Parts: sequence; structure tokens; C-alpha cells
Amino acid sequence: MAWWKAWIEQEGVTVKGSPHFNPDPDAETLYKAMKGIGTNEQAIIDVLTKRSNAQRQQIAKSFKAQFGKDLTETLKSELSGKFERLIVALMYPPYRYEAKELHDAMKGLGTKEGVIIEILASRTKNQLQDIMKAYEEDYGASLEEDIQADTSGYLERILVCLLQGSRDDVSGFVDPGLAVQDAQDLYAAGEKIHGTDEMKFITILCTRSATHLMRVFEEYEKIASKSIEDSIKSETHGSLEEAMLTVVKCTRNLHSYFAERLYYALKGAGTRDGTLIRNIVSRSEIDLNLIKCQFTKMYGKTLSSMIMGDTSGDYKNALLNLVGSDS
Repeated sequence: MAWWKAWIEQEGVTVKGSPHFNPDPDAETLYKAMKGIGTNEQAIIDVLTKRSNAQRQQIAKSFKAQFGKDLTETLKSELSGKFERLIVALMYPPYRYEAKELHDAMKGLGTKEGVIIEILASRTKNQLQDIMKAYEEDYGASLEEDIQADTSGYLERILVCLLQGSRDDVSGFVDPGLAVQDAQDLYAAGEKIHGTDEMKFITILCTRSATHLMRVFEEYEKIASKSIEDSIKSETHGSLEEAMLTVVKCTRNLHSYFAERLYYALKGAGTRDGTLIRNIVSRSEIDLNLIKCQFTKMYGKTLSSMIMGDTSGDYKNALLNLVGSDS
């Protein structure tokens, strides 16, 4: 399943929210969990991981109305570490959360290019427009201008091109002649000449629809006798290579891409908690179940078993609740 088909699929949703929902008792439960000395983390997990994002927004409103306090700020003051980071992530409305992740990736010293690439290459045009709007509202700046200020060269160009969302064509129309032409252009821009015409790669990868690109990749393999991925790896390096490969991966199978992101966040020494939290939170109401299936297919183990082996305490319990059962 390619990324452009990943609209809200009911079977893909791991966090469905409470069917008989009333925000007031939930807000009260949270208030009691944080009142006085000590915090009842389990009560917080039970409420927030079992409600949809829209329901969490209503709980926050009720919390402020009943107790005159901001729920997110109260959670921040009571919790700490990775568990705090996860619970606070759950409280952001979806597009404001991605906007925050992008802002955090660019502020301070050094830019976390991986985060920017992941978000821009895997979202649809409508999602990107909502993220840009949220970014401007929350940070008083243009996401495009901040990316331009923070990156340079071909990486800057591919990110700005991706931000335009031109790949989003759900008509599924493919012009076979143009697909062959694109494949020939990519071959001429990379394998055929010494040095690489990066702009040609960027233009084709960022402006053609996913259905069209699938055909281009097929034609490319016939001409070059190697996959487009192998050519990108041999022709480019660093963040530009990562960005191009991410576009290819998201075009081929979005769920596989996210499964891979989650696997490498958990694999080996140390956990990349930022990647783990962001992908579980942002996909939990879209397609996390489908990502889980793909994860098991690709790695022969379940996402929850890796989370259990790699995390601990309240953080682990909250993640497992969001991921849902393995059935």
C-alpha cells in the first residue's frame, strides 16, 4: 500500500477513543492523579492512551474549566523524562504536533534533517498544508522559509519541493510514454554520465504522482539493470541520499517505511525515543495497525515485543497501550 492511499483506514487505527465519552470525569480523574504529593501515573495512562486526540482536546478544555489550570502544563510539571515526552505528545492536536517536531528539529545548534525528511516525504498535500498552517500559527514563521534558512544545497531544494505536495495525485493516471522518458532522464542524469544531475532526480521524485513513479521505477530497472535505490546510493550521499531514498520508500510502501523507522528506533544499543514517540503517536489514529502487520512480516517479531524488550516502566506501558494488541 503506497502512501497516497493511506487515508484514514478504520482497520489501521489503534487508538479509537472511548465510545461513551464524557470529558468531565476524565478531567477529574487526571486532576486527582496529580493532586498532592506523588502522581498516579497509571491513572494518567489509562485515560490518555485510551482516548482519541479529539477526545483529549475536550478533556483539556474540561480540565481548565473545572480546575482553572492548563492540562498540558500540569502534566509537564508532574511527569518527567521519556514518559513526559510521550504524554505531552498525545496532548497536541495532530498538525500542531508535526509542526512542533519540525520546529524542534531546526531550533538550536544543528538540524535534525532526518525528522524533516521523514515528515515531509510521508505526508499528503492536505496534511502538509495543515502542518504549514499550524507552524505559522504557533511559531509566527513560515515553515518553508525556516527550512530554507536551516538547510542548503540540494537538500534544501528537495525539502522545499516536497513541501509543495505536488506528488499528490489520487487519479492514478499514468502516462506510459512519460514514465519511460522519466526513467531515461534519470538514467542519463545518474548512471550514464560522470557526476550526477541532482536536480533532475529531485524534480522527478518530487513532482510525479506515486502511481506514475512506480512505473518509472520499473522502467528504470529495465534500462539500468539495477534498482533506483541502488543508483541513488551510488550517486548521492548523506542527507540528500536519505531524502531521495525516503521518497522512494514512501512511494513503494508507506507502511513498510514506518515499520522500518520504528525497527531502527528500537534496534541495537539505545533507543531513538524521539522517532519512536513521533511515529507511534502520529500514526496511532491513521494506520498503525497496518504498520504493525508490515513490521511482523519484515522482521519476524512484533512491534510490541520489541517495545517490551527495549523500554520500561510507565513509558513502556503507555507505548504498549497505544500500539494495541498483536491480534
